Amino acid sequence: MTKTNALNWFEIYVSDFDRAHRFYETILKTKLTKIDCSTSGCPMALFPFDEKHGVGGAITKMDGVTPGAGGTLVYLNVEADLDNVVKRVWEAGGTVVKPRFAIGEHGFIALFKDTEGNFIGLHSMS
Repeated sequence: MTKTNALNWFEIYVSDFDRAHRFYETILKTKLTKIDCSTSGCPMALFPFDEKHGVGGAITKMDGVTPGAGGTLVYLNVEADLDNVVKRVWEAGGTVVKPRFAIGEHGFIALFKDTEGNFIGLHSMS
């Protein structure tokens, strides 16, 4: 098997699934697809991704797992104006930890805490 991405999946754990679902749809202005998790009992909503070539991930509510900073840091790809996404973080109830800043030839990032207390990064090339 040939690996094309170092990462193949991520989960952002949440305690209030509906609130987190609204938050991420609001800041990213995109639809997260709720999937049937009746067998696992873990509500999940998928971020858009190319199943053949991309990296997928979801917000997930799972018994015994609590959200919060200090675990895994994931970076969400932002193809639009990063500053507008950062503005929507505030408007949707999140907290901007570090506004947009340059990372050289690799573009720009911003860091925030979502409504569940997770520490998340945003990445954009512009």
